[in-house]
Amino acid sequence: MSKLISKWNYPTTVRFGAGRIKELPEVLAATGIKRPLFVTDPGLAKLPVVASTLRILDEAKVPYGVFSEVKPNPVESNLTAGIAVFKKGKHDGVIAFGGGSALDLGKLIAFQAGQVRPVWDFEDVGDWWTRANSDAIAPIIAVPTTAGTGSEVGRAGVITNEETHTKKVIFHPKLLPAIVIADPELSVGMPSFITAGTGMDALAHCLEAYCAPGYHPMADGIAVEGIRLVFENLPKAYANGKDLVARAHMMSAAAMGAAAFQKGLGAIHSLSHPIGALYDTHHGMTNAVFMPYVLAFNRDSIEERIARLAAYCGIKGDFDGFAKAVIKLRKELKVPHALPGLIKGLDMDKKRKGLIADMAVVDPTAGGNPVKLTKKAALTLLENAIAGTV
Repeated sequence: MSKLISKWNYPTTVRFGAGRIKELPEVLAATGIKRPLFVTDPGLAKLPVVASTLRILDEAKVPYGVFSEVKPNPVESNLTAGIAVFKKGKHDGVIAFGGGSALDLGKLIAFQAGQVRPVWDFEDVGDWWTRANSDAIAPIIAVPTTAGTGSEVGRAGVITNEETHTKKVIFHPKLLPAIVIADPELSVGMPSFITAGTGMDALAHCLEAYCAPGYHPMADGIAVEGIRLVFENLPKAYANGKDLVARAHMMSAAAMGAAAFQKGLGAIHSLSHPIGALYDTHHGMTNAVFMPYVLAFNRDSIEERIARLAAYCGIKGDFDGFAKAVIKLRKELKVPHALPGLIKGLDMDKKRKGLIADMAVVDPTAGGNPVKLTKKAALTLLENAIAGTV
């Protein structure tokens, strides 16, 4: 592990390496946070990893509050409750600690607590982010405990509108955490299901960013290496959760995915978002289910790119070889091949399918798909994912 310690300033400052959570008080001082709100999820809040982290704050005599009312797919009521705690405790910054849900909500609490407009006014549409009062955004420290969303290095947060059952991406440059502590030791206790789902989320981010149209060689390069790291290390982390080297490489791949998808995402995400909003499924696992179907749908536009990617990853057989490698990886991780394996008792009528297709084509990620995602195409992909027909 000695070679896997470094300091990065792209896309933000990242203190990477085993044991670096001990530097949390120093990081707070560096960002000027004196009364942090510690935001995590309810499951994680009960585990020793949170207790040991809060002990570090106690020993440094840092006054803090804790908020853990975070759903797996965060909703507006979670945000409202978190802001109330933030204001009542007179907090001046946020420590977002956990997986993508806790990271996203923690970032949004820091962002929204000082705003006067509703959070939906800052959706990632055009220049809507300029509506926000930048001076009222509290500083954020992000501490990922999973290796998937890469939200720790992202400038956005995802939240579900409970009234419309739609996921919305809220964007602002200052949603990017000031400092990240990426300590792979914190991910050692992840259950295998979460290891698989979050790891496949990282793969989806890298893969869709790489396939998105447009010129962005920096994003492409990051995405390609991120994909290689996932194929090489996710099975190891899944098989042995205490493999710190594999955990470290997966934590890197997650951050790389989020840095790369500034270029764009695609139909994997635009289909996954409505499924997650309507059925409360694990986001990364939902991405994993849709992946081979979308890959096949996009084939004509990405076949040459995927052939280059396969060669870099040491996968033989060009596009077909890569597609088979994705399916093989899913089997190793016990990812359901079709949606009924993910959603128990799934009985989706024509009206519900139409609703999901309508939601998918207007999702902000749909525009990054290399093939235009029409309602007809979204319905076909959904039917394929239900039937398991690649």
